[in-house]
Amino acid sequence: MKNLQPSDPSSIGGYPLLSRLGAGGMGQVFLSRTPSGRLLALKTIREDLSSDPGFEERFAREIRNSDRVRSPWTVTVVDYSPAGQRPQWLATEYVPAPSLDEWVARHGPLPEAAVLSLAAELCGALQSVHQADLTHRDVKPGNVLLARDRPRLIDFGIARAADDPRHTQVGGVLGSPGFLAPDQAVGGVPAEPADVFSLAAVLVYAATGHGPFARPQENVAMAALVYRAVHEAPDLQGVPPTLVPVLASCLAKAPADRPTAAELGKRLEQIGARTGHWPDVRPPALATELAAHEQPTHTLVDPRPDLPPDLRPDLRPGSQPDPRHQQRTRPFMAPGPEHPAAGQTQDSTVLAVPGTPEGRRRPLWLVVAVTAAAAVAVTAVSVAAYTGMRGSGSDASDGSSGGTKTRPSASASASASATKPANPVRRILQAVYDLGVGESVQTNKTKLVMQRDGNLVITDKKDRPLWAAMTSGTGNTARFQDDGNLVVHNSAGKPVWASQTFGHSGAVLILQADGNVVIKSGDAVLWAARTVH
Repeated sequence: MKNLQPSDPSSIGGYPLLSRLGAGGMGQVFLSRTPSGRLLALKTIREDLSSDPGFEERFAREIRNSDRVRSPWTVTVVDYSPAGQRPQWLATEYVPAPSLDEWVARHGPLPEAAVLSLAAELCGALQSVHQADLTHRDVKPGNVLLARDRPRLIDFGIARAADDPRHTQVGGVLGSPGFLAPDQAVGGVPAEPADVFSLAAVLVYAATGHGPFARPQENVAMAALVYRAVHEAPDLQGVPPTLVPVLASCLAKAPADRPTAAELGKRLEQIGARTGHWPDVRPPALATELAAHEQPTHTLVDPRPDLPPDLRPDLRPGSQPDPRHQQRTRPFMAPGPEHPAAGQTQDSTVLAVPGTPEGRRRPLWLVVAVTAAAAVAVTAVSVAAYTGMRGSGSDASDGSSGGTKTRPSASASASASATKPANPVRRILQAVYDLGVGESVQTNKTKLVMQRDGNLVITDKKDRPLWAAMTSGTGNTARFQDDGNLVVHNSAGKPVWASQTFGHSGAVLILQADGNVVIKSGDAVLWAARTVH
């Protein structure tokens, strides 16, 4: 992280620039933040790319496509430049971590356990990209961040936008020599097998300190690396023996001979690559590196001094959740043409954008508050029958006990309402705790409900919405997992939203007496909906 230069603007797209994070093949990267204090990595796009006919349209299209990826291994797009603005830019969540490229340059190869874990994590990232019918096209060490909780794969939206059949990147093919698949290097349209090849090359680099077509301490021309990738066998000396046959298959010259990302995941599981949890096997020195990346952000001014210290936005990025899963503080309208779609990034404050140019897309964090009347109309629920709870949980009240878990009912009566048990003032839910379609858990102030429309919502005692995950879909369910993560799954069992609090076995989900809903591990607040009312 470096200070801004005199020539740097003070803001881009309405986002203040705080410092320089670095520069990549696409342009300069700055540290920025949203008005509520969420830190962002704001990347500007080089002028020669922006001036290419059709790039702007491809850029916007591919960034919209990238929002289809629902993965803890990728970074969330928060906003991007409107049509016609220069420079073009892209704002994503900020992950304060060194890249694999930076780590290896300073410390050398990763230990074997970390390489195996990295393989499993990055394979998961690639699977999520491919499941969204997308390809990355530029998997390389510089696009892998070694974060605290798990590695991240970044920049796939820009890579796709820049790689157009009609576009030549500086007279050649977009990608990184040494990590570029042969079929991509000779000008073919990059597809999923090319990503698998590049991933394997990255893992060779992580294990040995050099790519599969480079030699230790060798300063080789890019053209030579491309030639070797096309014509020579990869050098796998130094790769953990269990990984050698797996990576060799991924580095096959013919795309059809390589496994898919899903097949690679199964092979990695067979050799035990998934047994090591990244926070447990990452190099000990990485903690120092992460602290160095986080330390400069500690001096940022807290934009929410009105909140209690344990509920203020944590500006240390290492403890930030995915912005796609940020807590909200206002009611929300149901997704529709004029409102953010389910799963889009929301900021934690309702914001207006003064002077927005005509036709500018709405920032992904922008949400619209609704009036109390509209909120009641949108979220009205029928009187429900009360039945026993599934999962475990404990109730706490002032001299009373007995909480409720609400299940949908075909009919209800006034007598049912009159005889339902009193709601406790607090609920403490222990994992595993499930909410099926239409089910809820509540206190005398707050209700957590998995709505029939697929949205996980927190309402007050009058069913007015206070927070929403902004998910949608028939058959969605919610589960508070034994790793401390609160997750919404679609009908196919795929996660579509998460609190990003995994890795905390023994954590509890609490509906507090003050109306707030939090996830805690011991005394530490891991996640808070900020629904105090």
